[in-house]
Amino acid sequence: MVFTASQMSLPFSQDDREETPLPTFDDPTFTDNRTAPVHRWVPWIAGFSGAFVDSVLSWRFKEAENKGVVLDPFAGVGTTLVQASLRGHRVMGFEINPYAALAADVKLRAFKIDARELDAAIAQMTADALNWQNGNADPSFIPLGFRSRIPFFSPKVESQVCHALAFISRIQDQAVRDLFRVAFGSVMVSFSNYTYEPSLSTRPGAGKARIEDADVAGILLAKVRQMRSDLGWLRDQRGRGRIGEGAVYNEDFFESKSRLRDGTVDLMVTSPPYLNNYHYARNTRPQLYWLGLISSPVEQKFLEERNFGTFWQIARAKEMISLNFDHPTIEHILSRLREKNTEKGDYGGLGWANYAASYFNDCERFLNAVRRCLKIRGEGVIVVGNSILQGIDIKVQNFLGDIAEMCGLKVEGIYRLRDKRVGDSITGSSVRMPTGKATLDESAVIVQKS
Repeated sequence: MVFTASQMSLPFSQDDREETPLPTFDDPTFTDNRTAPVHRWVPWIAGFSGAFVDSVLSWRFKEAENKGVVLDPFAGVGTTLVQASLRGHRVMGFEINPYAALAADVKLRAFKIDARELDAAIAQMTADALNWQNGNADPSFIPLGFRSRIPFFSPKVESQVCHALAFISRIQDQAVRDLFRVAFGSVMVSFSNYTYEPSLSTRPGAGKARIEDADVAGILLAKVRQMRSDLGWLRDQRGRGRIGEGAVYNEDFFESKSRLRDGTVDLMVTSPPYLNNYHYARNTRPQLYWLGLISSPVEQKFLEERNFGTFWQIARAKEMISLNFDHPTIEHILSRLREKNTEKGDYGGLGWANYAASYFNDCERFLNAVRRCLKIRGEGVIVVGNSILQGIDIKVQNFLGDIAEMCGLKVEGIYRLRDKRVGDSITGSSVRMPTGKATLDESAVIVQKS
């Protein structure tokens, strides 16, 4: 069932809306990108699949010859932008994380890379790497501002890493150099003493042995060659006239007015950060520092504070944060959170209430911005999941629909995409607390500017 503004009254309780599947939308699980050309270049836990984006494009642009402007305000590593560009649409994206923005930009411009320059760089690295085991590496490539609980790289690995970064820095062609940088960022954790579980943690902490030595050049070159093999596929797409123009900006979408004129977007496809405290900046710290994208904790803190909804670690230390709009049901949830585990101070419910309030305040900012940039009858597809904080199941997708209508958008429907997002170990964690039958799911909220 599709709900429209005339069928709903505000505010909606968490259980007021029936959610039904939309068969024309493919599985959003990002794992499908692991084998898809271009999308497979960079692993990214917080994203959706290219196939999902493709199904949304087919739904919105019924005729293949119809083209439009496609926006992703939280572009991540560029899945929406790449897929829409491959279908001939003009694309625009915003991403505040410099590493993710770099990856999205490289993928979006990949069809312009000079294959001869890339092949020459691959051949040169293959030859130079024969001497990378000699230990005579330039230590200036070790980022001074980077700190970790245990050595991020073991000594033998770190020496090879410095050789690799020195080689990359000498590549003259910027597009080829950036491709190598993205390749390095994509594989660097695999030969480090850290692992994604799914957040970044030490290998010993995850029950794994440290990596004392590794073939850094072999791993890096395998990734670059994979990327090289996809360039032919991209050129074939270009030859058919399919690839559209576009750009991704390493900027905050909320400050995008100078880049994005009012009423110019036909379709927005995005997935803003979930209300799950996944720490995007901290989980990409290795890439940010070792690629020279940031150099100090001050720059890292800037990224953390600008994140959508901020992080619990930041919100917990603030005075009580209130909603910037009227919504009795969300207010009730915030009150319940504030009453939870008060004896734990910042680690109790008040901190989590601040975190949730910050998140929903940014939802309102986001949806007001969406209304501004969409054309009349332009549509937005927002993928979001519910959340469980301190044992309270929060139906974020329903509240996002409420806020959208408060901002003057028409809610065309809320469609369940996945009934279970992760295992029970997450829903029963110490942060979220046991919740009985509650599970984490995922939905698409579809809005229209009327």
